[in-house]
Amino acid sequence: MNPGVSIIIPCKGIDALTLECINGCLQLEYENFEVIVLPDHHSDSVKGINIIPTGEVSPGRKRNIGIKNSNGEFLAFIDSDAFPRKDWLKNALKYFNDTEVAAVGGPGVTPEKDSILQKAGGYVLSSFMVGGLANRYSTGKPLVSYDIHSCNFIALKCVLEKIGGWDEKYWPGEDTLICLGIKRLGKKMIESPDVVVYHHRRPLFKQHLRQVSRFGQHRGFFAKRFPETSLRLNYFFPSMFVIFMMTGIIFSLIDSSMLLLYISILSIYLLAALAASLMATAAGKDMRFYPLVFAGTIATHIVYGIYFIQGLLVRELER
Repeated sequence: MNPGVSIIIPCKGIDALTLECINGCLQLEYENFEVIVLPDHHSDSVKGINIIPTGEVSPGRKRNIGIKNSNGEFLAFIDSDAFPRKDWLKNALKYFNDTEVAAVGGPGVTPEKDSILQKAGGYVLSSFMVGGLANRYSTGKPLVSYDIHSCNFIALKCVLEKIGGWDEKYWPGEDTLICLGIKRLGKKMIESPDVVVYHHRRPLFKQHLRQVSRFGQHRGFFAKRFPETSLRLNYFFPSMFVIFMMTGIIFSLIDSSMLLLYISILSIYLLAALAASLMATAAGKDMRFYPLVFAGTIATHIVYGIYFIQGLLVRELER
């Protein structure tokens, strides 16, 4: 008998994307699971689904309500704008044969039917030049992780209960904090390329950059508040680039001999961004994405870098 799994889906309302997520879960190649959906308000019933209205609360609070109403030995969290590959649970649970593993995640792959601008946003996030974000949005080798995305997060229920569940104050960033709790227990977390969900992207540029700004601000704040997992050099690179751009122009105006150095370093960055964009879009074999991904990569660095600095400087984050 397969161990029981409770799939938990927080959402604002049961819209078309949430229904797509539910239908994807119901088609999983796994026999022993329940689906718990957590909208803000009462909604029409869906056959075979446990719908629990939560009120207008944070995603972390919704997930904790889901935990309290779950029956599974394992908890599988997925965002309402995502849907799982059919082998999602089957592939994830095999990693728990290692008793040191407490949580498993994997990539959120851009669905094939997403728009050009959504796919371009996905390519940007999967680029090696976005540093800490890349593993969340592209496939690769299984690795021991310290920060699994809440969009694709499978864990032992007993472990999450032991650490007190999800943080209900911060969003985004609640996944960073629950992973920090697991790390403090001395347990392992695994990210594997065969534990796949398909996650609809924010389209370039406005919606994508708004999401990136939230990522940057929270990571900057967490770098000083929760340095165990967030004080990492790669998270600082976009801010270093922004500072270089600003100070480089100033010093070049003061000392013309600095202009050549400034242009040289900037040219190296642009060549690297061009190469990263080409590599990220190569799998799609559609060169229409190339200029979008190139521009999106640079814009992502700038926005993330600015908001990371803001996160470092603020005393507290407002939800």
